[in-house]
Amino acid sequence: MSHHIVEVADLHYTYPDGTVGLKGVSFRISHGESVALIGENGAGKSTLLLHLNGYLAACRGTIRIGDFALAKNNLQAVRRSVGMVFQNPDDQLFMPTVFDDVAFGPLNLGFSQDEVERKVTEALKTVGVEHLRKRPPYKLSQGEKRSVSIATVLAMSPDILVMDEPTSSLDPQSRRRLIKLLKTFHHSKIIATHDLDMAMDLCERAIVIHQGKVVADGPTQKIFQDEALLEASGLEKPPRMQDCPVCKTAKKSQVA
Repeated sequence: MSHHIVEVADLHYTYPDGTVGLKGVSFRISHGESVALIGENGAGKSTLLLHLNGYLAACRGTIRIGDFALAKNNLQAVRRSVGMVFQNPDDQLFMPTVFDDVAFGPLNLGFSQDEVERKVTEALKTVGVEHLRKRPPYKLSQGEKRSVSIATVLAMSPDILVMDEPTSSLDPQSRRRLIKLLKTFHHSKIIATHDLDMAMDLCERAIVIHQGKVVADGPTQKIFQDEALLEASGLEKPPRMQDCPVCKTAKKSQVA
């Protein structure tokens, strides 16, 4: 299924103020892969994600989404294939009710009212918030907003799911629920995150971005074991891979 493939070649981007965001980024993601995009703040992760469905236009380089080389004349087709979940759900929720927000995409694609109703119901059921359909988004918790923002994307039936810091601002229970939900999705997934434990749970592959460049691309477990790479990229091992300071102190006292 070529429509699930993402291919980025020599991507460059400089912001209007002269800040360089990307410096020749290249990678290929195949059908069904779950890939973590990791790096320190300002490394270029969000800038890269915003290129994948045309919110930003590259200064140089190419992007292919399935059968399409991303260009102005096929943005609608690309955006239908690539579902983008923004870091801040408030950037995605702007209608009077949850139902209206989730229905917005399908309505703009020209689906009938009956089909829109079906898509909204299915998307809300999938993320477990069908009971919120009549609620105004501003009255939702952060976890509920996150679930609804994912539902707005699922209602569009995308082939590829792109997420920017999906667990940010979530309480532990909401975080666990989101990870469990994402494990059920068979989409190709690209997840930019500082939550490296979540990356281990969901992504078999990790791409490390540093100062606008890809500095590593490989199996997640292997990359997270490379302390020199992580330190040079402004990162640390995931908490579950770090030594427990209490245990280390206990071992030292026993030796003494």
